[in-house]
Amino acid sequence: MPVANSPKGVYISTMRPVLKPSDLLTLSFLLLFSGLAVFSAPLNPSWGGLLATYAALAAAILVAAAYRTKMSPAKKGLYLSVAATVITVLLIFNSLGALIAGIHTTTSDARLIAIDHAIFGGHPTVWLERLISPLFTGLLQFAYISYYFIPVSLGVVLIARGRIGEFEEALFGILLCFYLSYIGYLLVPAIGPRFTLSHLQTVGLQGSPFIATIQDALNTLEKNKTDAFPSGHTAVSLMCLYYAWKVREKKLFAVLIPVVTGLLISTVYLRYHYVIDVIAGIALTGLTIALAPGVRRLLSVGAGRNDS
Repeated sequence: MPVANSPKGVYISTMRPVLKPSDLLTLSFLLLFSGLAVFSAPLNPSWGGLLATYAALAAAILVAAAYRTKMSPAKKGLYLSVAATVITVLLIFNSLGALIAGIHTTTSDARLIAIDHAIFGGHPTVWLERLISPLFTGLLQFAYISYYFIPVSLGVVLIARGRIGEFEEALFGILLCFYLSYIGYLLVPAIGPRFTLSHLQTVGLQGSPFIATIQDALNTLEKNKTDAFPSGHTAVSLMCLYYAWKVREKKLFAVLIPVVTGLLISTVYLRYHYVIDVIAGIALTGLTIALAPGVRRLLSVGAGRNDS
């Protein structure tokens, strides 16, 4: 509520935070993952730590929303809120390994391998050995890690141009894509061909020591190894490409087309994913594009109530 005798638009510090649809989306999935952690408790010694992590992340989202409400969504408040959301997405991902281990006793790799074999009559990662070269491996490894910068590039361009409405729309869609991919990991846990088909590979990727260092770093930082199906790299990158097209950022779209194309190829060439993972990632992109507007409108009702 406004402070008495204060200029219009100035609010007391105890006002309730205005939650945006992206905040409500994140809080909803944190609640879901918290419920799964409790459900897994009988077989999961990590459930208490998971619950504490999700509670802390929810608190961070609420605190950032309160700060954004007090400040201005176009200034520091927006940046803090986005930072809290990005950190939440990353920490949820890293928590999934322990959560999945408490729910599943085996992975789904055998089924995914069988699907790929049925489609192609062999193992695509083994077939791709004929294309391996140090140069190709290096280029595709950089394409693969571009995944971590593609959403950032879209966000930076939209914020720099003052297109906050388009930024929030894209942020919501990309977040929904992330969270739906996490549901996929929970339903179909798989570690991917770099582990399961290594005994069939006759040729290494022939990357330079620098490329090997990048691969080792990714392997160390990635706490959740059961993240093959669907390919989140595929789904999220295509979502960013879609939004760059939708908001008519033509230069960014033109730059992203070859980068995303290389990224899709890299997922199988570098043995991170089965082809069916990539197909599922493409399908997830289509599903997210179809669902995002309606889910955002639904959550906007809740967000609007916080505004009153």
